[in-house]
Amino acid sequence: MGINGQFPGPTIRAKAGDTVDVELTNKLSTEGVVIHWHGVRQFGTPWADGTASISQCVINPGETFHYRFKVDRAGTYFYHGHFGMQRSAGLYGSLIVEVGEEGKEPFYYDGEFNLLLSDWWHQSVHHQEVGLSSNPFRWIGEPQTLLINGRGQYNCSMAAQFRRPESSSSTQSQCKFRGNEQCAPHILRVRPNKTYRLRVASTTALASLNLAIGNHKMVVVEADGNYLQPFSVDNLDIYSGESYSVLITTDQDPSKNYWLSVGVRGRLPETPPGLAILNYKPTSASKLPTSPPPVTPRWNDYSHSKAFSKKIFALMGSSKPPKSYERRIILLNTQNKINGYTKWAINNVSLALPPTPYLGSIKYGLKNAFYRYSPPENFDEKYDVMSPPTNPNSTSGSGVYLLSFNTTVDVILQNANALSANVSEIHPWHLHGHDFWVLGYGEGKFSVKDEKKLNLKNPPLRNTAVIFPYGWTALRFLADNPGVWAFHCHIEPHFHMGMGVVFAEGVHHVNNIPNEALTCGLTGKMFLSKNN
Repeated sequence: MGINGQFPGPTIRAKAGDTVDVELTNKLSTEGVVIHWHGVRQFGTPWADGTASISQCVINPGETFHYRFKVDRAGTYFYHGHFGMQRSAGLYGSLIVEVGEEGKEPFYYDGEFNLLLSDWWHQSVHHQEVGLSSNPFRWIGEPQTLLINGRGQYNCSMAAQFRRPESSSSTQSQCKFRGNEQCAPHILRVRPNKTYRLRVASTTALASLNLAIGNHKMVVVEADGNYLQPFSVDNLDIYSGESYSVLITTDQDPSKNYWLSVGVRGRLPETPPGLAILNYKPTSASKLPTSPPPVTPRWNDYSHSKAFSKKIFALMGSSKPPKSYERRIILLNTQNKINGYTKWAINNVSLALPPTPYLGSIKYGLKNAFYRYSPPENFDEKYDVMSPPTNPNSTSGSGVYLLSFNTTVDVILQNANALSANVSEIHPWHLHGHDFWVLGYGEGKFSVKDEKKLNLKNPPLRNTAVIFPYGWTALRFLADNPGVWAFHCHIEPHFHMGMGVVFAEGVHHVNNIPNEALTCGLTGKMFLSKNN
């Protein structure tokens, strides 16, 4: 899927404080579409969040919809489809918010580059969706290629001459490019002895990634639009839904070029690394690096991943979390069966989105639009997170967690064993409409004893946080944004299989919802009956 004839879609650049107005016309002839502005909090405009069945109806073929929202904070963001598995089909692009007229970044750089990372399948998303919804279940498999700004290679490697014999892609031939091909690698052209900002965002459908640049250290300074205590790394783990800014200094031999390499983490890699070239001017970009690309840490070296996550702290002077919470919701992530179909469930409920967007049905008090009972706040304390479920059967539901407006909410994400023995996967969870403080990570089942380990002094503010295999992650946020908001695993097939929840807060404060956002389901019928 492309936008204005481009893939990825055009980069949108704005300044903090700007109002962005996007006129979106659906030229897909057989399917609806929405676009989610990932990381934009949508204060006062929850209808513009771009989540099908939650904040709006899908935009039908031939129709045009106006997204109008304010970008209140500088940072690295992106946008993507949020209906079916359209993100996986390539519906995404970058959204960069620069500091406003009065603002100033807390770090210096001479130039900047933007890297949007994604993964690519040769099988269409419709084919993938059918497999996920079939009995027996058909998994989508690993992606064929990793893309950097929409560019990647298949069946050949830029770095074939460096392949180690045991490498899965050791049989690949050397790619031969003139440089003007659409699949030629992305080139970052730099001058010696300068500092550059790399804005990196991951919109992958499945892959957790690790990024490294040959011979260059990276200083991490921003995550998900929030400034960090700067720290230096040789490589950076980035999960689907996350964004970072890193600073690099071009202090290496300027007669050479260097690889930027992106490899798979958290799953046994069957996809070759994605490669771009850091090109020192005036050296020709066609001169390939003389050293092999950086080696991605082993896919299941979780201690490496955890060590990276535990280095991330908010910049001094950032807002601190409230000292205590008013409500705690513990969300157990499990893989389950419903009538023989494989699903993901949260506290044994697999999310099934209703035909009427929650924002409309809650705002207008429509009965029977979704399941009225609140989903479970916790799970059975006897549940063994280290073993497959003794009873794998689950149920689907469309219930909502109704949060009291302006209260402090803690969410404990609890990972567990999947259906197969000795399998627990990484899940990056993304919250719409808010940032949360990441208070800590731990192993096994969360208990009251773990509370004293939580960081209330300088936890980072994020909109996406990962849970590691057989572990937990503790989050805290303020329910201060009137609207209805998705909170879900950002792995596209997992969300499609029910791995998410819905939070609603202060919906009675929401005004000026455009009618065209709600012209389907029961809200659509309500508008029709009013007009008759």
